[in-house]
Amino acid sequence: MSQRSSGFGWFILLVAGLAVLTFIFRPPAPAETGTDPATLAEARKATGGAQTLEDILARQRGEEVDLSFRREFGQPGADPDAPLALAPLGGASDPDLWRALRYDAADVNVSAGGDVAKVLVQDGGMAWYEFRKGPLATYGGWLLIGTIVALAVFYLLRGRIGIDEPMTGRTVTRFQAIERFAHWLLAGSFVLLGLSGLLTLFGRFFILPTFGPELNSQLLIASKFVHNNLAWPFMLGLVMVFVMWVWHNIPDRTDITWFAQAGGIIGKNHPPAKKFNGGQKIIFWSVILLGASISLSGLSLLFPFELPLFAKTFGIVNQTGIPQWLGYGALPTDLAPQEEMQLAQLWHAIVAFVLMAIIIAHIYIGSIGMKGAFDAMGSGEVDEAWAHQHHSLWLDEVKARQAKDGKTPESGATPAE
Repeated sequence: MSQRSSGFGWFILLVAGLAVLTFIFRPPAPAETGTDPATLAEARKATGGAQTLEDILARQRGEEVDLSFRREFGQPGADPDAPLALAPLGGASDPDLWRALRYDAADVNVSAGGDVAKVLVQDGGMAWYEFRKGPLATYGGWLLIGTIVALAVFYLLRGRIGIDEPMTGRTVTRFQAIERFAHWLLAGSFVLLGLSGLLTLFGRFFILPTFGPELNSQLLIASKFVHNNLAWPFMLGLVMVFVMWVWHNIPDRTDITWFAQAGGIIGKNHPPAKKFNGGQKIIFWSVILLGASISLSGLSLLFPFELPLFAKTFGIVNQTGIPQWLGYGALPTDLAPQEEMQLAQLWHAIVAFVLMAIIIAHIYIGSIGMKGAFDAMGSGEVDEAWAHQHHSLWLDEVKARQAKDGKTPESGATPAE
């Protein structure tokens, strides 16, 4: 046998020997975890609570991954037989510590603030932030812009609603001074609340890039001051308006006729109405119900630890079975104060956007949309021709009371309720 052949033979034997040793001493093959929950739990336990490959692939596919397993393993004080319990120097590793902080399982001691101050990591804030800067800002902004555009188109097509009858020169007191005070208290505070809220939400998108952080910061500080302090006159005006006008805004049969004629747009004559017509009743109840909802959520934001709203509300809703029937499962009833504030802020903003759109339409009708409408809340006096056209049933009631009291209409102001 030649020397070359002998060397080649030794090479073959060496490769074969290495292959045999590799087969004998190879590490055990990883178990096929699949998607069975029990199998995945065992796989996670073997790694101290780390994610499995299936978890990572599921997240990449956009599927929802249950992260509750992270609370069970790798925490300080966990099973000493778990691999991650044997961290350097016998203490918890950094992943263990941050996992405990994230799921509020760490033993945190604070000098002030109580249990609330112990929550150092709360990842629900990211979902709140993404919704706030995404769907809330986008759809809320387009709702207000769309409302303004729709009213502009309506004005171009319909024009200003005029007074069909000749002016009589005799006026009727449409609203007393106390009624006008309550209206303007409510309206003025809401406008400033709406503007300060919009500055808070959209400032970083428009003011910050254009005018810089200094102006945006000052506007945010001013908006916070306005928002927190004008909430009280808004709620006072809301209560006053409700007490004074609720009995005039109970729906009745005259509203059916008013809606059938679209307030006078359909047909030649304006439908009869009492002190408030069908459209005004919708405005009234929208302001009362939505304003009350905004006020409650605002109070919860001002006093987040004393007035939590959503956990109790979710518990009541769960008892109805509606979430389960819709396929969402039970709503969470164990909410941290931070989660309560996030939900309250989103609800506060969503309802405010809806009410702002309604009020924009109300402002249009009460100013350029209808001739003589502003006088009702300006001076409180309206011409009898205007009153007869828009609130004929109310004017008849006023004249009947005047006749009963022995009063006769004269040129000038004629008091009415």
